[in-house]
Amino acid sequence: MSWPKRLAVLALLLAQYSVLTTAIAQTNVPTPASVVPPGQQPAPAQAAPAVTKPNEPTTTASTWTLVRTIVLPRPGVASLDRRGTLYVADAQNNVRQYGADGQLLNTYSPPLPGHVAQIEAWNTTKILVFYDDRQELLLLDRFAAPISQFNLLDLLDGTARATTLAPDDRLWLLNESDLTLRQFDPAQPRNTRNTPLDLLIGRSKPDFRFLREYQNNLYLVDRVNGIYVFDNLGNYRKKLPFANLNTVGFRGDELYFLADGAVQLFHLYNLTQRALPLPIPAAEVRQVLLGEGYAYLFTAAGVQVYKL
Repeated sequence: MSWPKRLAVLALLLAQYSVLTTAIAQTNVPTPASVVPPGQQPAPAQAAPAVTKPNEPTTTASTWTLVRTIVLPRPGVASLDRRGTLYVADAQNNVRQYGADGQLLNTYSPPLPGHVAQIEAWNTTKILVFYDDRQELLLLDRFAAPISQFNLLDLLDGTARATTLAPDDRLWLLNESDLTLRQFDPAQPRNTRNTPLDLLIGRSKPDFRFLREYQNNLYLVDRVNGIYVFDNLGNYRKKLPFANLNTVGFRGDELYFLADGAVQLFHLYNLTQRALPLPIPAAEVRQVLLGEGYAYLFTAAGVQVYKL
């Protein structure tokens, strides 16, 4: 074979080798960052989105802005209505009414002494005040003026430990004497519902602390066993395993409470949980209430009002 033919064959082989190595080297699609125009920085590679597992607690950072400090030594039980108005029992068992930003609006002083065990203000037209030592229920209007009063000794045989007001103005009572959940119609008055709790509780010794109807469910807080959930007719549905609680709150579709040095928020429907860190040491906080735009932290010295 002549030298010109040899050179032509060698050139053909070199061209085929170049095509083959190029095809092998580009088995992967080039990233967008590798083809940006000259003079521009390539975009950083994005990590895959994190997947949150159901029931896995997550921590949400939040900005707390202190708006006001209410000087109120040893504040008692408290409640928020749907407008964001705050009701707090003071050390003398007066009921104080504050605006959403913490400004004092009204004060109700009872004619007779008594211990305020619970305030329920979620029903915006009426505020329920429960005196456990006198076994009396007091209803106030939205200006903290008395509307009516009920003696529970006339409504049930036993002692009420917790009570709340239903949206239809009926009363839910937890009778500690026979361990029953009862609903009363004050307009009659008569017993309309009766749910025994002995089968649910079993051999345990319950310590009932709080009762609230929210979004057509009734939540009964037992410090020993957790939170019992009933429908609005008193039928048992389930139990949430959150023990060692005195009270709970509700905000949107979440139930919240103080635990593990933070505000724990539990979604009522997708059953996820997240933690909201506190702006002050957790040991100083006795109770927390979350409104739509404000949060209220209760300490031994008073109430700190924060904007969220």
